[in-house]
Amino acid sequence: MLDCLSDPAADALPLHAVSPAGLEALLARLTPAQAAFLRASRFAAKAQEIRLLPGEAGLAGAVLGLGADATEAARPWAFGAAPCALPEGSVWRIEGAPDMAASVLGWCLGAYRFRQLKSDTGRAPAKLVPPEGTGAAQRQAEAIWRGRDLINLPASHLGPAELADAVRELGARHRAAVEVIEGGALAEGFPAVQAVGGGSPRAPKVAILRWEGAAEGPLVALCGKGVCFDTGGLDLKPAGAMLRMKKDMGGAASVMAAAEMLMAAKLPIRLLLLVGAVENAVSGTAFRPLDVIRTRKGLSVEIGNTDAEGRLVLADLLACACESKPDLLVDCATLTGAARVALGPDLPALFTDHDDVAEWMLQAGRSASDPLWRLPLHKNYISWLDSPVGDLNNVSSKPMAGAIIAALFLRHFVATDVRWSHIDLYAWNDQSRPGRPEGGEVQAARAIALAAEALLSRAENAGR
Repeated sequence: MLDCLSDPAADALPLHAVSPAGLEALLARLTPAQAAFLRASRFAAKAQEIRLLPGEAGLAGAVLGLGADATEAARPWAFGAAPCALPEGSVWRIEGAPDMAASVLGWCLGAYRFRQLKSDTGRAPAKLVPPEGTGAAQRQAEAIWRGRDLINLPASHLGPAELADAVRELGARHRAAVEVIEGGALAEGFPAVQAVGGGSPRAPKVAILRWEGAAEGPLVALCGKGVCFDTGGLDLKPAGAMLRMKKDMGGAASVMAAAEMLMAAKLPIRLLLLVGAVENAVSGTAFRPLDVIRTRKGLSVEIGNTDAEGRLVLADLLACACESKPDLLVDCATLTGAARVALGPDLPALFTDHDDVAEWMLQAGRSASDPLWRLPLHKNYISWLDSPVGDLNNVSSKPMAGAIIAALFLRHFVATDVRWSHIDLYAWNDQSRPGRPEGGEVQAARAIALAAEALLSRAENAGR
């Protein structure tokens, strides 16, 4: 259990969640003194507005404003500020939330702080007694906390070996089989991953997790870019652009969180998770601009830029995943700055050739408050990846459509009969907001998990 949650038997104070439209009704239910206090303090039930309620013994409860937007009030973020705004050591039960599962998820996400490396862990969050029926939300929060921890860990503490170990730990928690490919087997089976990680003294690895919730269930394959630090390689990034490159494994953290959600829910599916764990470093053994490298699929790739390394890692992972003929294949990566320019930090870009997959993913993102936005796989740009010496280049010579070009590159490594989607995400909160503290962020995981449920429902309906 997360440290922001309390045992159901604990004594708890009421946290009244209220919108402006419901404020008068709430005032009528409170004691006259409490109602008078709220009126005197000009409480208006604005979003995130909190007032403590006095009582004979001191603190008798609190009121949380939900704001006038009913849609926003039902999202997790409506409760994201509460655990750190309410008194330390206090225990609460929520009353009046429009969506109890969302309120528990928001509470837990708002309570998260990365304190592993600090001698002073700071104040503890207030605790919540979770209502019955919110177990799935609690499990989602646990998966997101673990993913955020991975992204927030500095590269000195999280290299390829440690990331592969995190996949092993994930497998152990859910009795899944995990295999870690390294050394000669990696160079033979995942040559592009080896090329990217060959410049680092911390050897690259590919971690593969397999789990069966049902032997005959649909196969969901997830691939994650796990670049634990990205210098840009010999095409070195400027210093300012390296400052957050510990988060370049955010795609791996996100698919690991999605995998945990699926396994914890015990869905009757088969799950295949692949994480390419590498460090893109500068050394005498680093791959070079204009090198031509092999890939698992057999295509040769000319290196137009060593800082476009994430797509090379995913190329081998996607080719490997397709060999198992998945019913749904999703990859996640902090792949391009172009996606952030187009959509900003909160909207991961979604690419797919399949309109029905796009609808599952987009609807799942809306339902889970984990939004995605579809961008086109514009076929006219495929020729921009032509190479005079290899089957294709890893970058385009044109300074446009960077996110689309990266997705089109990946498309070369996906079997045409596989339902694939690519998610280009940011994996970071630039500033703290309710439920979204500054630092590493797991994106798209809840959307992926919900889309997998849609796939399962489709498979069950087809079998009837």
